Amino acid sequence: MSYLKTEPSERAPDWEAAGLAWLRVPGGAEVVRVLDRRPGALELESLRSADPTPAAAESFGRRLATTHSAGAAAFGVGPDGWHGDGLQGPVDDLIPLPLAPFDAWGDMYASLRIEPLVERAGRRFTRDQRADFGRLCDRLQSGDFDTGEPPARVHGDLWSGNLMWTPGGCVLIDPMAHASHREVDLAALALFGSPHLSRIVGAYDEAAPLAGGWRDRVPLMHLHLVLLHVVLFGGGYAAQAASIARRYR
Repeated sequence: MSYLKTEPSERAPDWEAAGLAWLRVPGGAEVVRVLDRRPGALELESLRSADPTPAAAESFGRRLATTHSAGAAAFGVGPDGWHGDGLQGPVDDLIPLPLAPFDAWGDMYASLRIEPLVERAGRRFTRDQRADFGRLCDRLQSGDFDTGEPPARVHGDLWSGNLMWTPGGCVLIDPMAHASHREVDLAALALFGSPHLSRIVGAYDEAAPLAGGWRDRVPLMHLHLVLLHVVLFGGGYAAQAASIARRYR
């Protein structure tokens, strides 16, 4: 069985398909299969849902570590063969995801993920809040939060709704795939809550031990997706983003 996913942009199906192909690595997390590409649409395999289980969560954690370890040439690049910026946001309100190679994660995160979205958010932030974002970006670009790890091949939008629980285990869908810090995917799972999160993270940490202080960096790793919600939805997300910036400024 298959599912036809229509996209509002001609470029969106190619972006999603490129990300899914890039994330499919031997021994890595399962990825939904693309059956066909059509103008403005993707035909994807139809997935049957199942109840989340601890065993599936632990298996996913180990497999996700393998996906991340496949790596990339530099922080901030997109899937192999992709040219230009990517896309981020829901299918009916996509905006550019800036892509460019960086040697260090912090510099990339500030330059491509935080600064463009703060600018796009405009008056949703006060002058003082924008100054906090500026100080945080200075720290990021100075390497204060870098852990010395190589670029990871991340899903990029791994909130719980983009992790499908099936009878065969967890399957990745709807990626915003690019090269970043591996902690961004684990943090995204925690952003809106994910079943058996402690099992996922515990198994991941056993397979590929996380750098010291990773728990303290979780809100920082949330910031990109929270800022994206500020731009798309406004509301209380602006206060949440400003609070994160103030914490790390």
